[in-house]
Amino acid sequence: MQTILILDHGSQYTQLIARKIREANVYCEIHPYNKIPQITDDVKGIVLSGSPFSVTDSQAPDTDLSVFKGKLPVLGICYGAQYMVHKSNGKVEKSAIREYGRARLVSVNEDCKLLKGVKKDSQVWMSHGDTILQLPENFEIICSTNDVENAGYKIKGEETYAVQFHPEVHHSEFGSTLLKNFVMDICHCDGSWTPKSFVESTVNDLKKKLQNDKVVLGLSGGVDSSVAAMLLHRAIGQNLTCIFVDNGLLRKNEFEDVLESYKNMGLNVIGVNAKNDFYSVLAGVTEPEKKRKAIGKTFIDVFDREANKLKDVKWLGQGTIYPDVIESSSVKGPSQTIKSHHNVGGLPDYMKLQLVEPLRLLFKDEVRRVGKELGLKDELLQRHPFPGPGLAIRILGDITEEKIKILQEVDHIFISSLKEHNLYNKVWQAGAILLPIQSVGVMGDERTYERVVALRAVESVDGMTADWCHLPYEFLAEVSNKIINQVKGVNRVCYDISSKPPATIEWE
Repeated sequence: MQTILILDHGSQYTQLIARKIREANVYCEIHPYNKIPQITDDVKGIVLSGSPFSVTDSQAPDTDLSVFKGKLPVLGICYGAQYMVHKSNGKVEKSAIREYGRARLVSVNEDCKLLKGVKKDSQVWMSHGDTILQLPENFEIICSTNDVENAGYKIKGEETYAVQFHPEVHHSEFGSTLLKNFVMDICHCDGSWTPKSFVESTVNDLKKKLQNDKVVLGLSGGVDSSVAAMLLHRAIGQNLTCIFVDNGLLRKNEFEDVLESYKNMGLNVIGVNAKNDFYSVLAGVTEPEKKRKAIGKTFIDVFDREANKLKDVKWLGQGTIYPDVIESSSVKGPSQTIKSHHNVGGLPDYMKLQLVEPLRLLFKDEVRRVGKELGLKDELLQRHPFPGPGLAIRILGDITEEKIKILQEVDHIFISSLKEHNLYNKVWQAGAILLPIQSVGVMGDERTYERVVALRAVESVDGMTADWCHLPYEFLAEVSNKIINQVKGVNRVCYDISSKPPATIEWE
């Protein structure tokens, strides 16, 4: 399979590079700068990402360019551009003023393959503290802005290109065009990586890998686990057994509703009530990471217990997707760990199951397109993401059954109202958060001192970045009124207007 390798130097935008390249139906993978995989014939090009480091820092990421430079097409972005200049004895220094935000291209080499269709005076997005002051002799300028003369360059005699701006960011007007030029015209990829081809190749790979082995998979009712289940079902049929666990942290009526929705999908599904298992390990736990780890371990314990009731099961299937993998990995420099994820990190020695993750390299929007190819209903494919740890990370502080019931009622009113007002499909993810504070209120003639909830609704494509939704004031007023009137114990409702970054989508 034709592949573009993206070497991650720690930029917050690295995942966006991958998404933009995949939009051109070209497969790509992100790898740490210091863990370059074997360069096979399938690898058609290399992208060097940006970085929070300066190339002059003693701890700056140091990539071995000799592995690929001059042998394969290369595109350096921001730090990647500065790094190649620095390594070739050009001049890179701290900018007099940090260059961050919008800029315009005042000159564009229209004969350069990388810039085909990129217009002069178009907007680009800068985000760097260093700048390239002098290019080495065999480097030639291909574009400039008013403030950055060496905004882009090509190395003579090589298919090596670089830009100091970020083409992967939405604010770069012709960024998608530039990246498509690189992968299609320079790397000669054919754009054949489509949902249909993914389904065909993945099912074939699963058949070869699993053969007649039996697999147990944990269903959550969400898009990821459902699509993973259908891929496995298409490959191995009744050798797949799905387990849906009620961890006591689901939305209102979700356990019953999800089991009903799977009846007509041909899946072999077992429902398990394990509320008490989770409540006991979460008792008194307040630290978010400890909650996640406790829930993750308990999931594994429950699956191990249930899998042992089945005969000859050898594999555990999971709906792990690429953002889970990226956000849970950490090396020196790139991919700082934002959170641990209960689907990521392997299994304990006592659990005698191997792991199979058919969606591990897909972003959320890609999972939905694959699900559509598999024939899943839109009502399932458009379902909002729901965190693996469930409501536990939407209850700030310790977990009690009383708090869970309150939050379930609040969440139910919010989500139901979004659907009633035809706003649900315009929101990428929504939920309610129970805050660890109380506030003074007045209900009738009585003074109250009750709980505060926050509502969260964001727009996104894959969850790597997100903006808060500008829901109508009238809608928010109606929802707030319903919650305060109908949910005993709540007297104040707030709306979260933070974007990611700097905030995350979930509060814990």
